Amino acid sequence: MNLQHQAIISIGSNKGDRDENLRRAISLIHRTTATVVRVSTVYETPAWGFEGEAFYNCALLVHTHKSAPGLLKSLLSIEAQLGRRREKGAGYQSRIIDLDIISYGDVIIERKQLQVPHPQMDHRMFVLLPVKDIKPDFVHPVSGKTISAIIADCEDKSLCKMVPGFRSPVEPIKLDRFNYIAIEGNIGAGKTTLACKIAEDFNAKTVLERFADNPFLPKFYKDQPRYAFPLEMSFLADRYQQLSDDLAQFDLFKDFIVADYHIFKSLIFAKVTLSEDEYRLYRKLFEIIYKEMPKPDLYIYLYQNTPRLLENIKKRGRSYEQEIPAAYLDSINRGYLDYIKSQTGLNILVIDVSDRDFVKRQEDYLYILDEIAGKIT
Repeated sequence: MNLQHQAIISIGSNKGDRDENLRRAISLIHRTTATVVRVSTVYETPAWGFEGEAFYNCALLVHTHKSAPGLLKSLLSIEAQLGRRREKGAGYQSRIIDLDIISYGDVIIERKQLQVPHPQMDHRMFVLLPVKDIKPDFVHPVSGKTISAIIADCEDKSLCKMVPGFRSPVEPIKLDRFNYIAIEGNIGAGKTTLACKIAEDFNAKTVLERFADNPFLPKFYKDQPRYAFPLEMSFLADRYQQLSDDLAQFDLFKDFIVADYHIFKSLIFAKVTLSEDEYRLYRKLFEIIYKEMPKPDLYIYLYQNTPRLLENIKKRGRSYEQEIPAAYLDSINRGYLDYIKSQTGLNILVIDVSDRDFVKRQEDYLYILDEIAGKIT
């Protein structure tokens, strides 16, 4: 199940510097509202439904955590920032920018202020051609028709002329230069959320820790001394099996692998939870396994302070996590930071996300992507 919604946004402009208007709109959408995944070719087309200058039109494929009404609200705000003033009952007219939601996944919405898929998309070639550019496998959620079939049946014969030389302001980050990225962090740091978000935006295969299937975990939080060793051993065995299997299975349809853990976390947690004798035995077994494991091309550690971790743990509501003491989280953080300091052959990126929310604030997510881009050699 995807964490984000995939939407298609149509952009048009026929007033002022049309090229610049499109680029400013794309930039604002990407920086404030949704991650721009693809940008179509720009087409110059005649004004639709009124006499006016020709339009520049394109379409965006975006990923967003916003609801469809929330996305529409943000797009209307961007229109206003760029100087558009919508007047009720004014009909079709020239506009500096026009932003429309064409589709929102397979969702169908019939409201006065929002209709999705866009009710006029089948009749407008300046919408259909850009949609085919960015999503050639698009299927209309109401009619079930493919985008190619819709174009073939469209009665709009308006001339849609490709505009050469348009350059999107959103420069794609080439994360596929990494084969394997591991994202680590303390309990509640957001590592799984970030791993899934990156995988969706950059076409990566996810390897997600199967902590929910561990029968010792709820027992451990109630009686740590009794269940620490079986818990850590079962985690180690499961992590080894999962990483060995998933990292060895190449997916032809994915560009790289992103995991929400690295097997070294086993040793970090074991050092905190086990007695001295248990830890010595555990470490001997761990070192045998660790030598065989592939190392990530990039190791990302999401640091969050303990108050924020406790807040996140409370929000996600797992009953067996609610009694985790702050001291335990502090010790895990120290264990990770000590590990990072000791590593010389690992490409490591530490990002402090204590004051960031990369789900609700797009600018925080882009900050993380910029930090990752800085590690590409």
